[in-house]
Amino acid sequence: MTKNSGTIKYTKLLPVALTRSQTGNVNMGTESENKSVLKEGFLVKRGHVVHNWKVRWFVLKPDRLLYYKYESGKRDSSHRGTISLNNCNIICPYLEYENRPLVLRLQTSTSEEHFLEACKREERDEWAEAIGAAVQKLNPHKTQTPSSSQNKGSTSLQLHNVNLSQVVDSMYDVHTGIRLCSHVEQGSSYTNCFSGSAVVDWLVFNKLSLTRVEAVTLASALLDDGSLRPIGIRSADALRNAALGEQFLDDSTALYCFSQSFQKRGSVKAEKSLSAVELSGKVVKRGYLLKQGHKVKNWKVRLFVLRAEPGFLHYYDPSKDDITPVGSISLRGCLVSALDDNGTPSGESHLSQASITELSEV
Repeated sequence: MTKNSGTIKYTKLLPVALTRSQTGNVNMGTESENKSVLKEGFLVKRGHVVHNWKVRWFVLKPDRLLYYKYESGKRDSSHRGTISLNNCNIICPYLEYENRPLVLRLQTSTSEEHFLEACKREERDEWAEAIGAAVQKLNPHKTQTPSSSQNKGSTSLQLHNVNLSQVVDSMYDVHTGIRLCSHVEQGSSYTNCFSGSAVVDWLVFNKLSLTRVEAVTLASALLDDGSLRPIGIRSADALRNAALGEQFLDDSTALYCFSQSFQKRGSVKAEKSLSAVELSGKVVKRGYLLKQGHKVKNWKVRLFVLRAEPGFLHYYDPSKDDITPVGSISLRGCLVSALDDNGTPSGESHLSQASITELSEV
């Protein structure tokens, strides 16, 4: 909930990692059942009949993936669905959704497809690797197609058979090429550009590289060839200072563009605005939190992005395709306190396991 008291604004957040202790009368299972959990957390799932996106709590078991609905900050007592992992096929990254670049696709042995979105690339790759390992144990004799997060130590891609011009032409394709976006870095706005991790995702998804390591090698060749150029401080510094082969960054904060379409909108001062300044800070952390509503005191899952210099906490509705935040919290003069289950300040000597974080904006 957010409320005004004079000049103080309060926002209450519930850490997702602690929500397992707040499931009310939910049966969390026996100790042996809990030990069989390989991984769990929030993912955004596309519906089967109606193709909308909903946040679900996923629990990975050795032979299946369960998902639950969250309401009022509590997990349902029974799961909403099961995805069998026997002979399951994984595609990661999956880039068919323009505004959802962090999707992975699961195809079951019955050809049923499931599309799951994570809050950040590392989390997506961790899920893909964990699910892939479970599938491999169920089918030890089946040859698995490596996901983007596997074989990180594989040998570099041999580029003598690669036509770099054809790769660039494919990246340019208006229908299947890499998505050109606008990015803000330290108050300066760039158009028609993309991040280093987006390039790597695109190369892997289009099977121009088998692994992220190979994709970085290929992208480095495009950079050296002059087909791509760095924009922004992070990518430019890497090009100047990094060793050969490490100049291209598989990073969501490193920006690149096509050489012939490089364009920077105006000067740094001309591009500064309130929204640009808010979004220009360095991303420190991304993840899902449960946030109490403004008017109705219900809890909803929101994707939070913490930025520094300037300090802002932005939150997004993961069920929407809109990439703009639905709200923001300025951290300047912000006070953070832990509340117990009843919403009252807890003592400094001990905090409730299910503590709630309260942000007070002065």
